[in-house]
Order: sequence, then structure tokens, then C-alpha cells
Amino acid sequence: MDYSTLLIDDRDGVTTVTVSRPAARNALNARVLTELAHFLSGLVAGPAPRGVILTGAPGPAFVAGADIREMAVMTPEEGERFGMLGQRVTTLLEELPCPVVACVDGYALGGGCEVVLACDFAYATERSVFGQPEVVLGLIPGFGGCVRLQRLVGPAVARELIYTGRHVDAPEALRLGLVTAVFAGRDEMLAAARGVLGRIADNSATAVSLAKAALNASRGTTVAAGLAFELDAFREAFTSDDMREGTAAFLAKRPPAFSRPTGEPPHRD
Repeated sequence: MDYSTLLIDDRDGVTTVTVSRPAARNALNARVLTELAHFLSGLVAGPAPRGVILTGAPGPAFVAGADIREMAVMTPEEGERFGMLGQRVTTLLEELPCPVVACVDGYALGGGCEVVLACDFAYATERSVFGQPEVVLGLIPGFGGCVRLQRLVGPAVARELIYTGRHVDAPEALRLGLVTAVFAGRDEMLAAARGVLGRIADNSATAVSLAKAALNASRGTTVAAGLAFELDAFREAFTSDDMREGTAAFLAKRPPAFSRPTGEPPHRD
């Protein structure tokens, strides 16, 4: 597929995906979602990069939300299909075997906030604003916001944010756990994201993938069910060459030489 709304940059094992509809504040229309679904499906099928950065083209918004102009004329059946497409994108983000960092600079509202919630964690600039304002439009979050927001900030806070539709600035987003760090500007944020993914890339890709799967599977389940999945993933780690290399390196007091994609150098500070 030729992407007209996405910019893809692959460097040093990190793939940066930029939603690029600057004239529409990077709003998610059916075209953007279809292209994201296609691209992410390819990454899920593998081989995946060591990490993904998801951001928006420079401007006032990371992703201002779903495209309201497009939604305004949808029938219920079309709305359902649009919601299914949005949910497919956010589910694919969760299913990627590698870590995904959202880098938010500006507005991340509605569908934009829901995309952030589906990433492993998020960084933001000081000017960033988050929110689920769908009720103002007579809608509700439909790309996973009703499910994922309460898992991240707790049921009561999620209800207050969704029912009021109010905006959350960067300091409050940090306090609530919507983002894990706030930076002065876009360049600093993107450099930090590449740095943390480089640090993660020093570790076993197999172990990171298994840990992500265990973390995802244990959310919303009983402790017993979560522990059972964790144990399965823990056992699976013992089948990997990375486990043998990592433990041997520790005992030998040397850096581990984990397997990596061909041509990808290890990251060392």
C-alpha cells in the first residue's frame, strides 16, 4: 500500500510512524485508520522492529481526534464500521511484540487520546492536552477509550473525564499516569523516546515481547488467571537462546550478546 497519510522512518532498529494530515490537525479519518491498520498488521506479522514511536506531524495537534466532518454524515452501520476500524488499530498497537511509545506534542483528544492509551507508554511536551470529549458531540469514546482509560487512571477518574469531556493539561496527565514524562519541546521528547527504546533494545527482544504479552493478558483478569499466563510466558522464556545467553553473561560478568536483526548494532551508552 502507498501511504498518503503516514510517514514511516526506520533507523537503528526503531520505526517512527507519523500521522500526517497537518491541514486537518492529523485527525483520524477512514483513510488514516486503514493505512495504520495495514502498516501495523505487517509489523505484527513480523519481523517487528525493536521499538516504535508513534507521533503526529508538527502543528497544534498530535492527533486532534477522529474526523468529525466524516462522522457527521455516517449512518449507524457506517459508524459501527468506523468504530471497528479504530478498535482494530488500537488493538494492533497493543498486539505489537515490541514496545510502542506515543510522542504527543499538542492536542490528543478523542481518537487521538485513545491511540495514546493503546501504546505501552507516552511522552508529552509541555503544551500537550488530552481528553475524551466525545459526549460534547453526542458520542462516546469508540476506539477503546471506555475500556483502556479506566485501566490506566482508575474507574472513578475515567468516568469523570468521559462524562465531563474536559481537557487535561500535561502536568495533570503526568499526575494521572496518562504520560510518563513531560518535556519542554518536541525534539527533546523524540530524542528521549529514541533513547529509552535504545536502552530497551539492549535487552532480550524475546523477553521484552513475552513481558508485554503477560502484562496485556493480566489486565482485567483475576489474579489467578494473570499469574497462570505469566507462568506460561516465564516458561517460554526458558526455551530461548536469549535466556541462556543472558544468564551465562551475568555469571561470566560480561555484557550479554543477545540475538538481533541482521545488521543491527547493539545500543550502548
